[in-house]
Amino acid sequence: MEINGIFTAIVFGLIIGALGRLVLPGKQSLPIWVTLLVGVVAGLAGTFVAVALGVADTDGIDWIELILQVGLAALGVALVSGAGRRRRL
Repeated sequence: MEINGIFTAIVFGLIIGALGRLVLPGKQSLPIWVTLLVGVVAGLAGTFVAVALGVADTDGIDWIELILQVGLAALGVALVSGAGRRRRL
């Protein structure tokens, strides 16, 4: 992966974090910066998974890569918000 791809994954990760949070039902009590951080990590992880699976080199929008990224962001937001709830009890 080139530096351009990493930079793009970080920028889109900010959007992906918000989408991952919107996919989850209910209210998550996370600060926005945590959601964005989870989105950046999920964006990078989703890109690496898509490259490893060989589905990232298509013309146009990489729908499979985007679905992987949003799914990982939703999973990350769920895990982080669940971990926060357990600590408060």
